[in-house]
Amino acid sequence: MQQLTSSQRPPGGEPVGDTVELDAEVAPATRVRVLLTAAFGPLITEYAVVATLVALVALTAERTAFSAVGVLLSAGPGWLAGFQVQLGIGGHPLGVLPLLPTIGAVLLVARTASGAALRLGCTTLRQAVPLISVIGAAHALFGLLIGLLSLSAPVRVNPLLAFVVPGVFAVLAATGGAVRRCGLPAAVAERLDPSAVRGLRAGALGLAALLAVGAIVFTVATVASVSTVDDLFEPSFGNSFGLFLLSVAYLPNAVVAALSFVSGPGFTVGSLDVSLVSYRGGSVPAVPLLGGIPEHTAAWWPVLLVLPAAVGALVGWSVRHADDDPAGRIRIVAVAGAVVGFGCVVLGTLAGGRLADGPFDPVSVPVGVASIVAFCWIVIPGGFVAFFAGEHAPAAPPDTLEVEDAGEFVGEEDLADEDLAEASDESDESEEDTDEPGESEEDTDEPGEEDVDEVDPELDPEEALADVDTEEFDTDEFEAEFTEPEPEPGTAPRPRQPEPDYDEYDAEAEAELGLELPEDVALDQPEAGPDRASDGPGAVTESTDGSGEDEGRERDR
Repeated sequence: MQQLTSSQRPPGGEPVGDTVELDAEVAPATRVRVLLTAAFGPLITEYAVVATLVALVALTAERTAFSAVGVLLSAGPGWLAGFQVQLGIGGHPLGVLPLLPTIGAVLLVARTASGAALRLGCTTLRQAVPLISVIGAAHALFGLLIGLLSLSAPVRVNPLLAFVVPGVFAVLAATGGAVRRCGLPAAVAERLDPSAVRGLRAGALGLAALLAVGAIVFTVATVASVSTVDDLFEPSFGNSFGLFLLSVAYLPNAVVAALSFVSGPGFTVGSLDVSLVSYRGGSVPAVPLLGGIPEHTAAWWPVLLVLPAAVGALVGWSVRHADDDPAGRIRIVAVAGAVVGFGCVVLGTLAGGRLADGPFDPVSVPVGVASIVAFCWIVIPGGFVAFFAGEHAPAAPPDTLEVEDAGEFVGEEDLADEDLAEASDESDESEEDTDEPGESEEDTDEPGEEDVDEVDPELDPEEALADVDTEEFDTDEFEAEFTEPEPEPGTAPRPRQPEPDYDEYDAEAEAELGLELPEDVALDQPEAGPDRASDGPGAVTESTDGSGEDEGRERDR
């Protein structure tokens, strides 16, 4: 029962502001020991590694006297160089510093902070603040000490920079390690938009892929220039070993420069300017690491632009199932592009710097242009792939509309039905009105009595047809107006005019009238009474006969 009602939460599931009681209280002596170990452990390890490398170079180099005190004193500026603190050698600045020692120091501090947070039982970032503060303060004070001691040495360091820069690097690295142990990423993910979190991961993937592309291009260029690289090594073992260590330490810098070259902006070393679209020659330091730099441009270099485009497509492919909405996937790709652009700014800034005051100064990467170009390489192809390769939400069927919309449609149908009903009533009234002349026709049997409107004898039948509305056309009304009344019983019928010869009409008159006479109807058939309902077409034919006659006469004239 106690196991079922346990309130313990797994690591990483607690909010940032929660205060969780530790399972076992850490003793004060143990806490102090853990904090001191976390503070001075990385310092001793880093300094020992730098001192060991300096000692190896001094022992293997020719015409160099080895001194233990000199090695220890020289390791101090080397330790600061590992944290990207600018040095001054003989009054000349050295700002382009190796990135490999920086990466190693940051990873060491982060791992130490993570282990110390575990031993102290820290479950929130607030509990890990003392640990982070101790590690950062130790690095800042140690850097200040080295800066003060180097004021009278050949290699000088600004004490303020020696205090601030190592402290900032140590705090950032320790925070990353402690946060990983305390579970802050999960807590932050709960408070962030899932699209933003997915975009951060895709951005990390894109930045790693671009670095991999830069490493591949650098490796291919170095292998292609292996003879030049071999010539740059010194014949003696000691000097060659020192050049080898120098090249390995600056290897990440070369990868960042190759990344900038592949993406388009390129890099500069003094007067040398190399990019995919331009080349300006110049001298370079005699370091094996730089042996792969080409001596002239090549027409096929723009083909390398396929590589960053492929990286952007990879980012888009990785988020194709992140959201059913294409616009959501585009937002994720945009976040990934921003992460890649910011990463290029940081890496480009750390990879370059001042290199004395000679012909090789400065060594730089255009971080502004490189960040914008990297952003575009991720967003444009990545957005295209994410949009078309992902799922598209189908359109909602009509029967799944909301009830309010359905009510609106029903109301519109009712209004339409009412309009149709009113229109039908009006048509019925119009029919009744048109039936009145037909009824009055019966009353006109006796001469002298006319209940219908008088017909103008001079009225042209064509004008009458033009005024008739075909939709409301009534055959009986038309017959009553334009046909002669039937004679009364006992009176002699009036002579009938001869029927016109329809063969004389041309096709143009038939097209204008739009009427065709049936072949099986006899034209000389006598007319029936006015009450027959089937003589509607015949009435129309008689009326049109007159109009056709008039048209024939007009043509004859």
